[in-house]
Amino acid sequence: MSISSTANLCIDIRNSAYDSETREKIVVDPTSFVDQEEGAREPPHHFAVKWEGSKKSSVLTVLSAQELKTALKKKKGKHEKKMIRALTPEESDEFVPVAAFETRGIVPYAFHSMGGEFIVKSDGGRVFEGDEIDVSEDWGDYDDENDIALSISDFASKFEAV
Repeated sequence: MSISSTANLCIDIRNSAYDSETREKIVVDPTSFVDQEEGAREPPHHFAVKWEGSKKSSVLTVLSAQELKTALKKKKGKHEKKMIRALTPEESDEFVPVAAFETRGIVPYAFHSMGGEFIVKSDGGRVFEGDEIDVSEDWGDYDDENDIALSISDFASKFEAV
């Protein structure tokens, strides 16, 4: 079985300059960039917020695996474990990166499952996705074609700066 991320992500964020200023349960669509005015200074991004008293917007961009690889090359050390990848049963007790963000003025700190964020693929090849997958509580299903039981329990998430 493998688990990978797919669609919209619901997260809590805080202002990187003032921990007390937060926004909760914002939805970020990694397939859609925010419309920008001509001549905007920010790079293309998936979410923007203008914190109180700030002159410019803070932005968050969801990185593809290739964009993350490029960003990690600039840092010294080995970063294979920080690459976005599917979670496998062998790593079920570990945190595995399933999404990566570049942020400016934003610190993501909590993930909220809305259902449908993940794809689960059985060892037999059957794919479970969309509303079938909701990790906000224990999830289980059965790949009857391949006689394989699948489950996700005690789902936990964290954000880690790289």
